[in-house]
Amino acid sequence: MRVLNHAFDQPMESEEQAAMPLAGGLLQHGYQCGMLWGSTLAAGAQAYRLLGPGPRAEIGAIISAQRLVKTFRALNKHVNCIEITGIDKSSSSRQMFTYFFIKGGTISCMRMAVRYAKAAFNEIDTALSKEHIEAPSVPVSCSAMLAQKMGVSDMHTAMAAGFAGGIGLSGGACGALGAAIWITGMNSIKEGASKLDFMHPKATDAIGRFIKCTGYEFECSKIVGRQFEDINDHAAYLRNGGCSQIIEALSLMQKP
Repeated sequence: MRVLNHAFDQPMESEEQAAMPLAGGLLQHGYQCGMLWGSTLAAGAQAYRLLGPGPRAEIGAIISAQRLVKTFRALNKHVNCIEITGIDKSSSSRQMFTYFFIKGGTISCMRMAVRYAKAAFNEIDTALSKEHIEAPSVPVSCSAMLAQKMGVSDMHTAMAAGFAGGIGLSGGACGALGAAIWITGMNSIKEGASKLDFMHPKATDAIGRFIKCTGYEFECSKIVGRQFEDINDHAAYLRNGGCSQIIEALSLMQKP
């Protein structure tokens, strides 16, 4: 996220810091790689700058996220952290030490980031250069709906929008949950927190609220029972009350 923001000449220190708990696939749960969550946030910020507040920016963010997922998979074969690294929060300290230090996992992840950042920049730039981005009936994005309910700015709402449907409608770990973790991180930074880690209490609270609604299921496609065909399909699902219980539970967390 930081590399892409600087590439767009728009550094966002607090927003970048708040994204840290998304690393390791949501607090090290092994779902989508943190590079995907971070690049999607950067794409949403750029969509807001180019398209302004509202549904068009949200759609731009989702379209960008779709391209980002496709590109990340093409470069790395997998999108989930556990499939790339073989470790998650359940791994022992010895397993983590072995992967990151003995097997060179830290260097491997850095190389992935360097390779992916350039491709991600090009995908975002291409996606948002389209002049035919039109907005369907609102709401457009589950994660943007949650962001609005949590009282964040129009820019932050657009930034979260691409998380929809498990990042760009790909069916992975819930985008609303990712948005809640990120937003509560920003709130904590505003309140004076100097560092966020994987045991950040508000992030773990978000997960606790979430799993009570989903029966301990994290992935969008499994919660919903299918993968969304497109943005209009997702928008229709939301208009009919889809995921309202999850969004409501997460929105009750501390607001800025």
